[in-house]
Amino acid sequence: MDTTQLETAYIDSKILELVEEYTFSNHDLMLKVLGPGSEFVHPISRQLGVKIGLRGDTLLFRGDPEGVSCAIRLVDQLARVCRGGKTLKEADVVRGARILADDPHAELNAIFNDVVHVTASRRLITPKGLAQKKYVDTIRNKDLTFGIGPAGTGKTYLAVAVAVSELLAGRYKRIVLTRPAVEAGEKLGFLPGDMVEKINPYVRPLYDALNDMMDSGRTQDLIALGQIEIAPLAFMRGRTLNDSFVILDEAQNTTRAQMKMFLTRLGYSSKAVVTGDATQVDLPGNTTSGLVDAKRVLGNIEGIGFCQFSDVDVVRHELVQRIILAYEKAETLTARAQSDRKMNDGEHQSD
Repeated sequence: MDTTQLETAYIDSKILELVEEYTFSNHDLMLKVLGPGSEFVHPISRQLGVKIGLRGDTLLFRGDPEGVSCAIRLVDQLARVCRGGKTLKEADVVRGARILADDPHAELNAIFNDVVHVTASRRLITPKGLAQKKYVDTIRNKDLTFGIGPAGTGKTYLAVAVAVSELLAGRYKRIVLTRPAVEAGEKLGFLPGDMVEKINPYVRPLYDALNDMMDSGRTQDLIALGQIEIAPLAFMRGRTLNDSFVILDEAQNTTRAQMKMFLTRLGYSSKAVVTGDATQVDLPGNTTSGLVDAKRVLGNIEGIGFCQFSDVDVVRHELVQRIILAYEKAETLTARAQSDRKMNDGEHQSD
């Protein structure tokens, strides 16, 4: 190796590791950002792959330049979030690290301090990531929004939160929540009880979301007054929904005809949100999902917003994200094996 190569190797080895520091403006702010006993330091280090040391009110970062840069941005932005009044949890720190690693220009303060709704227990409902923030903004700004993605990404929960907030603010006269009564091949007729009892299992998740936003007594009062209506999709036929905030949940289980029927119910001064997971269709046979079809047909229409979530946006237990990834990997391998078999069968036939 000549002198030039030695110098290049030396420079490369030096830039592989960077040491930087970040000093907090005051000790109280540092305690808010790092948590009691600096317990958030380890999650930051683990998520971004950097070594972190603490000296007084100064953090020392050591690692690859990209990781160190991201860690400093994260701590600085978490400090702004705390100045805005939010109390951080470890989950917030982890989500913040993932958001900035994915998009260095994201603003955590705009995401974490955007209060969608304040629950009866005074808990603040805010976006948990960049995709959720874009979703909430789209719902606010568009008359029709599609939220598409895997379970656990907050599609239905956030839509209900926005709806309740808008209803209580007097911007809409009622909330209409609906779902298709199709689950894993089951039919209403095979369930025990009268029609109300048959319907209840399908709309139960919507009741759960509402009861999380308000106390159950308030929810029941609004239902009795007709300001909140929960019903299967089939009950929407022939209606015109004016001055309403309408949510269609589990839309992947609508047929094309059902989706068209629902979308044409939208009346004056109304807003609709359609949520679903295109990978979890329970329709029989080769029936085309109304959600998949709507994305193809309506994708370029002005005034309609499409928000796509991925496994990265899952905000449930971290195992949910791993489960989704495992299933996606298994489905990809299965599809590849089927394709290889078809190709081999074709070669055998040609021989």
